[in-house]
Amino acid sequence: MQRIHFTAADLARTRMQSTLGPVAEGVFALGALTRSRSADLTGWRAEVTARLRESAPLSQPLGPLLQSLNAPDDLLFLLDSSPDADASALAALSLTRTEAVRLAVGVWRAGVAPLWDSVQQRLDTECDAHGRIAMTGGVERLLSTLHPRIVWNPPVLEIHDRTDRDVHLCGRGLLLVPSAFLTGVAGRVIGTERDSGQAALVFGMPSDVTSLFSLLPEEEEAGGEQALSALVGQTRAAALRQLTDTCTTSQLAARLGISPGTASQHASVLRESGLITTRRVRNCALHTVTPLGMALLGGRLRTRPAPARTGAGAHAPGAKSLGPLPVP
Repeated sequence: MQRIHFTAADLARTRMQSTLGPVAEGVFALGALTRSRSADLTGWRAEVTARLRESAPLSQPLGPLLQSLNAPDDLLFLLDSSPDADASALAALSLTRTEAVRLAVGVWRAGVAPLWDSVQQRLDTECDAHGRIAMTGGVERLLSTLHPRIVWNPPVLEIHDRTDRDVHLCGRGLLLVPSAFLTGVAGRVIGTERDSGQAALVFGMPSDVTSLFSLLPEEEEAGGEQALSALVGQTRAAALRQLTDTCTTSQLAARLGISPGTASQHASVLRESGLITTRRVRNCALHTVTPLGMALLGGRLRTRPAPARTGAGAHAPGAKSLGPLPVP
């Protein structure tokens, strides 16, 4: 059992975020690829494994590695900057840290990125639903409704899973993140999440989320994606797709898993090319795809609705974090 120990300050600093970025999603998708028993994922697993073999992210044979990998536990250290993060699995798997990151990113590209619009919409919806629980019932009510095997036993949050660990928040607060890929798993604790510096609990979503992975995009659509990437570059193509839902530079950076400075540079190139427009709202720059940008996308994308916003502290359109949650 994993146990997270709270103080009153930790409850006040608890917040939600829909994703930790591509590397994290790749780490958790590896768990679904190697450990999930869900029949709904059979086709997805076969297609992702075939794509991984074609892309050859590692020099060693992929099959034996996937069979011996206990994902996501073996690779959680990639997301954890705490001194006690366990990287011992690397030696057993004969992987370097760079190779482990390459594997996670390879899984992201093969099995997550093609589905990301629908997955991210579901993650946003999950965060919005939990945010409403926090607004009406407080953080303690939120903590008691994350997952059937996650139990709030004040002042300790108990994750009833096979991993045994105690994490003391010591006033840092907790970052709550849903995952579509923790199938059959209650949750996993990250001692110190690299970007926020907070401890994080990634919790599993309802089992019906596996229906999102029933089919990967058809080859024709994949070919269109490749053509767009060849024209403007892979990262800028991803940015253009994300900006069908207006967002700020920092939100675009969070969606793509890149720094705000790099996101600003890509937005500048897209703006100078006439593919997006930018307007200032107070201290924020809001970016939106232009008709020319939508024409380049070929009308293949549906605009993803922004998460519903409630209360005075609502974020700008497309915000990924619900921010600090109210304490009862």
